[in-house]
Amino acid sequence: MDDINLIQQAQRHHLVVRELGEEIDLEIGHGDDDHSFANTPLMGGRPREHSAEDNDEVKNMMASSQFSNEEQDVPKTQPVKRKKKVVKRWREEWADTYKWAYVDVKEGTARIFCSVCREYGRKHRRNPYGNEGSRNMQMSALEEHNNSLLHKEALRLQMASKDKIVVDKTIYVKALMSKTAGSIVEAALKRDPHEVEFIQSVQEAVHALDRVIAKNSHYVNIMERLLEPERMLVFRVPWVDDRGETHVNRGFRVHFNQALGPCRGGIRFHPSMNLSIAKFLGFGQTLKNALSPYRLGGAAGGSDFDPKGKTDNEIMRFCQSFMNEIYRYLGPDKDLPSEEMGVGTREMGYLLGQYRRLAGHFQGSFTGPRIFWSGSSLRTEATGYGLVFFVQLMLADMNKEIKGLRCAVSGSGKITMHVLEKLIAYGALPITVSDSKGYLVDEDGFDYVKISFLRDIKAQQRSLRDYSKTYARSKYYDEAKPWSERCDVAFPCGYQNEIDQSDAISLVNSGCRILVEGSNMPCTPEAVEVLKKANVLIAPAIAAGAGGVVAGELELNHECNLLNWSPEDFESKLQEAMKQIYQRALKAANDFGYQKESPEALVHGAVISAFLTIAQAMSDQGCV
Repeated sequence: MDDINLIQQAQRHHLVVRELGEEIDLEIGHGDDDHSFANTPLMGGRPREHSAEDNDEVKNMMASSQFSNEEQDVPKTQPVKRKKKVVKRWREEWADTYKWAYVDVKEGTARIFCSVCREYGRKHRRNPYGNEGSRNMQMSALEEHNNSLLHKEALRLQMASKDKIVVDKTIYVKALMSKTAGSIVEAALKRDPHEVEFIQSVQEAVHALDRVIAKNSHYVNIMERLLEPERMLVFRVPWVDDRGETHVNRGFRVHFNQALGPCRGGIRFHPSMNLSIAKFLGFGQTLKNALSPYRLGGAAGGSDFDPKGKTDNEIMRFCQSFMNEIYRYLGPDKDLPSEEMGVGTREMGYLLGQYRRLAGHFQGSFTGPRIFWSGSSLRTEATGYGLVFFVQLMLADMNKEIKGLRCAVSGSGKITMHVLEKLIAYGALPITVSDSKGYLVDEDGFDYVKISFLRDIKAQQRSLRDYSKTYARSKYYDEAKPWSERCDVAFPCGYQNEIDQSDAISLVNSGCRILVEGSNMPCTPEAVEVLKKANVLIAPAIAAGAGGVVAGELELNHECNLLNWSPEDFESKLQEAMKQIYQRALKAANDFGYQKESPEALVHGAVISAFLTIAQAMSDQGCV
């Protein structure tokens, strides 16, 4: 029995060693708790209980041992050599070298995480070695992360948050409002608790109107009416692909407010599209149109359809199906749709063609770039050019000019390319563009030849990484944003909430003094608070991005179509309109006690001016 116990102990010892040899997946990511190395049990397996088969095996081994003692002349069977298993586990010497690392158990497996990236990193990625490799490869994985761009960026953000800007806690706009203004947000939140983007846009607008509402309580009722769209359409969009398979997407069109005139707003085709985004875009478009020199209502819509990777015929069939559902609500006196993210010349052409076929007449109520029913040849340029014209007005009031300033631009779509063009024309130095995978920086700055190359890359649906293969002074960074690059002016032209709190800290520390919103609501409330504390001037999208509204109205103006304006004439008209918008925003801000130098002046002034225009029209028309 003593021999049996010894063998069983040996087997148990072997099992423990095998469990200790479970491979640790080096993964850079979130852990539930930040455990220290010493207190974290790497292995939690219990010794396996022996079955009847195991006991039989032990007995057989004992019998074999006894038989070999009795028959000494029988040659012993040579044991089969087992390949030594590499035991990979945390080593204490790594803790001194990689102080950011800690061990935690995730999904039942012990893994190594980065505490710095957990709190300040943008995206957490799996170690490329996974569960493979020797001790040297594990060391290589740790060293690779230690030297990675993501980790170094997280370290910079950590230092910046401690040394330069300290944000005590998450700040929401609602907490800064008066009780009356806060009640408006609470009512909207109670009605639509799951519409995150729309509620955020409501918070920002109500916060800007706090002094207006405090001065005249009559505006509370008008604001509550304004926040409920006049009409919301949600419909299915069935379509057939080239293989004959049927697909169904969801379509949206929100007519937000028509107190000033027929609706105008974009159509967005993107997988993330939902009713909340349609409402937030429609609300922003309503304010933008009210701030422009033209009397227009606001609308927005689109679908969760993704045009990327689709053939022309598939996109045509989808656009025709989309138009079948909404053509009854369109027209020059109802709704004037325009292009937005995922919708360009091709899509607008298909939409108009189906509308003309269904409506039975040609009204030219759609606006799209460089197509035969558009009077202006600068439709797509207008929004991008308008952003640059607007920042010029801001710099002029500061006795500065844009020439020589480093500009960080995000996105790589139509608006971004036209921002780059106009920045180059005025002598600025645009250095970045970005896509969904990362960003590209060119320290020499972009020029017209490089912009043409970027357009070719995007037209061929290639990665911006290909640019760096041609220009040695450029570099593409995966899973990162351009806001840590040294710059004087930032142009976020990507998507909503692309700048969060850590991005805002990076912008401030990189020297940014002006942020021009090229996309709708590009900053989170926390990011806005960081920029405000650092006195970074913000040009709001409803003012700086109104160039597209101006161009759209000039296209629909019959006299302008007949004049056949030159690009110079059009730019002059656009600059004049942007100047009017800028002055209206500053005047409204000054009327309610916001100084021109305040980072909130243009943001609050633009919302105040737009709201007062809409409120006057709604009051004149009664409760309709």
